[in-house]
Amino acid sequence: MSDSDDDIPQLSAETLAALKEFYDQKFEKEEMLKAALENSESIDDLEFDEDWQLSQFWYDDNTALALAKEAARAAGDTGSVALISCPTLFNKLKKLAPDLQVTLFEYDRRFAVFGEDFILYDYRMPLDIPRCLAGSYSVVIADPPFLSEECLSKTAITVKYLAKDKIILCSGAVMEDLAKRLLDVRKCLFRPQHKNNLANEFLCFANYDLDEHIPNPCV
Repeated sequence: MSDSDDDIPQLSAETLAALKEFYDQKFEKEEMLKAALENSESIDDLEFDEDWQLSQFWYDDNTALALAKEAARAAGDTGSVALISCPTLFNKLKKLAPDLQVTLFEYDRRFAVFGEDFILYDYRMPLDIPRCLAGSYSVVIADPPFLSEECLSKTAITVKYLAKDKIILCSGAVMEDLAKRLLDVRKCLFRPQHKNNLANEFLCFANYDLDEHIPNPCV
């Protein structure tokens, strides 16, 4: 056997870069979680301000609670929920159903404090997510950050990739026809409301009878 370094397997530059990114993200999550908990009794107490540059508009408490209750009901005891670009639902859902598997797919790195339940997500790269999650979520709730055909079309790719059964989409009324074509979802009576009023009419869409389970629509 040779003692030459040439005999030692070498990792490619791409593999080394991927490993570095993985460990950098893991370290960042741990540091953010540590810092957050130093200023709060628990993750459940954390509050985040809207970042309008990221087109963030938080649901009001009634909307967040209604959607969280429905997601927990629809997922059941053994199901799971994916939240795409709707981070204000995460804590509501975890408080209602602490044992429910909930994953937040979100571009805002502040939410990395949720640890392994957070996956960095950019709608412009809709399939840049772990392959093992394909078709694994009983309920997928999505709220694309921008009212554009591109944003909804690419978010829909992610939704269909992750969804096993039920889909709930929150978006502007102007996206109704496109949402129906892309995801086969229908407009619901339930109307999501926000802490800060939006200029655009906002609706909820689902691929099942959502209004049967949220009987008091916000109108």
